Amino acid sequence: MNFAFSEEQEELRASARAFLADHSGSEAVRAAMESEAGHDPGLWKRMADELGWPALTVPEAAGGIGLGPVELCALMEVMGEFLLCSPFFASVCLAGQAVVEAGSPEQQQRWLGPLAEGGARGALATSEPDLAWDAVAATATRQGDAYRIDGVKRYVIDGHCADWVAVSARAPGSSGEAGISLFALPADSAGLTRTPLPGMDQTRRQAELRFMGVVVPASDRLGEEGAGAGALRRTLDRAAIALAAEQVGGAQRCLDDSVAYAKEREQFGRPIGSFQAIKHKCADMMVKVETARSAAYYAACAAAEMPDVLARAASLAKAYCSEAFYHCAGESIQIHGGVGFTWEYDAHLYFKRARAGEALLGTPDWHRERVAREIGL
Repeated sequence: MNFAFSEEQEELRASARAFLADHSGSEAVRAAMESEAGHDPGLWKRMADELGWPALTVPEAAGGIGLGPVELCALMEVMGEFLLCSPFFASVCLAGQAVVEAGSPEQQQRWLGPLAEGGARGALATSEPDLAWDAVAATATRQGDAYRIDGVKRYVIDGHCADWVAVSARAPGSSGEAGISLFALPADSAGLTRTPLPGMDQTRRQAELRFMGVVVPASDRLGEEGAGAGALRRTLDRAAIALAAEQVGGAQRCLDDSVAYAKEREQFGRPIGSFQAIKHKCADMMVKVETARSAAYYAACAAAEMPDVLARAASLAKAYCSEAFYHCAGESIQIHGGVGFTWEYDAHLYFKRARAGEALLGTPDWHRERVAREIGL
């Protein structure tokens, strides 16, 4: 069985690496971190106009390129290497995927067409305070030809700057997966307030969204009423796989930077990379990176061709890749020594992205429990 990238996939990775080397270096990342939006809107538009990235997984009928999970993961891995500050993950992997999973062709054209052109950014609002990360308590009360949405969503990635929002809510009195629906609505809808949240990872902004009597036309419900749980679950699984691929890229960068530093930093008259302790740290990092890469791309193949194992593969990838990235980011700081903790070096930025990403879309422990259930334990 051949698991090598195709020529087109290799070209995608090469072009992404060349573009981000020029536009997502350390200075660019730090400038984006400190901006109000948390990213460079001009760069987002260039990504659309010159490279077509926002259109990558948008169906062709909606104005997109229509590529699949493997191509998405190939791109996300490179984005992770360069710590790209961008609404790509929130717009394409979360909000966009929700519309792909549950939306009608007309809804896909409405919400994904502008996204594919780089003219709009989306966000998915599903996690809620004081609940399991995948639980839904916000309510969608039917009022004739519309719904009234009430509730609080937290940790909404790029929710502060999105142009439209996909949100999960349930029928009052329902429980479990029954009664959950998905909706898409403009981010400036009456009754919707958005508050940026402080966070460890300044390269990926989050927000709290409060829905206080937000009225949404029934035509903006994605899919059948009360039948959105499956689409939401598939959306989150596919997003977890994309995130795992991004974490592989971040882990690889931590390894590369550590090896480069170990070759140039001298102690006791010789490069620190010549010491066994440093060699073994780097070797262990490489083992974790390669294993994580295998898990991420197996999961991407499952998303593309094996829907019956999607949930298990997504949890395997998210659990392992999260911990691999965190391990490599921590070891990178140790190898860099005292300067690893300083603001001038980028090691702390990768560490913060790794730590925050562990909890995003479910902790490793949550995903292990899910795998255990999947295999009958």
